[in-house]
Amino acid sequence: MAVRPEGAPCWADAMFSDLEGAKSFYGDVLGWTFGEASSEYGNYTQAFVDGKAVAAVVPPMPGQEGQSQWCLYFASPDAAATAAKIRENGGEVLMEPMQVGEFGTMCLAREPSGAVFGVWQAGVHEGFEASPEQPGAYCWAEVFTREPAKTDTFLPAVFPYTAKQMQDDKVDFRLFEVGGDMVLGRMKMTEEFPPEVPSYVNVYFTVDNCDDAVAKATKLGGVLRFGPMDTPFGRFAAISDPQGANFSVIDVTTTEGDMPQTKDVS
Repeated sequence: MAVRPEGAPCWADAMFSDLEGAKSFYGDVLGWTFGEASSEYGNYTQAFVDGKAVAAVVPPMPGQEGQSQWCLYFASPDAAATAAKIRENGGEVLMEPMQVGEFGTMCLAREPSGAVFGVWQAGVHEGFEASPEQPGAYCWAEVFTREPAKTDTFLPAVFPYTAKQMQDDKVDFRLFEVGGDMVLGRMKMTEEFPPEVPSYVNVYFTVDNCDDAVAKATKLGGVLRFGPMDTPFGRFAAISDPQGANFSVIDVTTTEGDMPQTKDVS
């Protein structure tokens, strides 16, 4: 698979204190299988669907223990240059660009409203191998933020995004595109979110049946946060896994309603 264009999501991973528990949960809910843990890279363990890499799980580094969360990585042809742009535009570089063997170069950052994300400059590891429509694969992501103006200014300054605002009085939602392809959403967090929940990036994984995935997840100790709900994009639900990591599942074959109207705001 070709290296993704700059700014396109290309990989996702999460740290779990109970790595075996995470593998069991996501294996049951999303149908993932797991490769061998790479002891050279902190027991980083890739997840696969039909032999195609879709994500990774890893134990926390010393001092990094705490609530688990998914981290989404955006493609960059030059991680150091992207890190400089992050700083110049009010973001914070949490981990300087670091080469990971021949796989590529990674960087971790926080955008001005508080959501943490990664940057990935591909080497031999180019990112997601499964197509978004494949059950178990990464499908979509949204930045949930209380300060949308900060996020909306920051993202197109760092990545080559154009933006469209959804024309809906009930939700403040923006779409970012690269080369005409939608790659990321931005949702303003409402009062329904507890005040202690910081801004974050929510990742979506494709499933055959949203309701079945929710049933499996809650049976295994996950918590249903929202849904299932039918939308023009698919039937989806938001879940927290047993270790606190938030994610969503979506059945893209079950759609309802018309696509929302958007307005170019680039």
